[in-house]
Amino acid sequence: MYVCMSQRQGVDLSYEDGARAVELARESVESYVRHGQREHPGSMRDAFYERTGAFVRLESTRGRGSLRGCAGGYRSGDQLGHVIVDAAIQAASDDSCGSEVTPSELPNLTVSVCTVKNVILTDDPLADLELGIHGVSVDGGGKSGWLYPTLPVEHNWTAEEYLERTCRKAKLAPDAWEDDDVIVTLFEGQVFREREADGSIEQLSR
Repeated sequence: MYVCMSQRQGVDLSYEDGARAVELARESVESYVRHGQREHPGSMRDAFYERTGAFVRLESTRGRGSLRGCAGGYRSGDQLGHVIVDAAIQAASDDSCGSEVTPSELPNLTVSVCTVKNVILTDDPLADLELGIHGVSVDGGGKSGWLYPTLPVEHNWTAEEYLERTCRKAKLAPDAWEDDDVIVTLFEGQVFREREADGSIEQLSR
């Protein structure tokens, strides 16, 4: 018997909230990279006081482009504004992709933010996963990994490919998501990103 448990959390962001979330993430990255300082969210929008998870991705626009950093989590006891700041700093640090973002890279980075509004614990992820809606997190054997909800649509992955790639990111076997001792969590989130470095902002996922 398969079990699917949905745990509602977070808040639905307006476009204005999402745009500010991306701006806050960029400000946090720039403050950390240029000055080694932690940006303070300041006077936050009402939605940013909610206690929920969030993720930040940094991508290079140079050449063929590449992932420069990603960090965050689908659960947090902190307020969303502070979660975004901390995830942005971690994404820019050498803890993320092995090398710290440098000041010269900042003009060529695009920033995206995924805020979590629903978490699903599932024993049948292949059946419960909705591509373009759910991000995936896997935990097993002391290892964990996650991927953004927009990635399978961007890369034309099937649900099975998406689960396998999440397992690989966690440094687990591709089919580890089928193991009873591996926990698969689906998270529904809203994704906002810059169309180009420090440019206009679009909403990719509702």
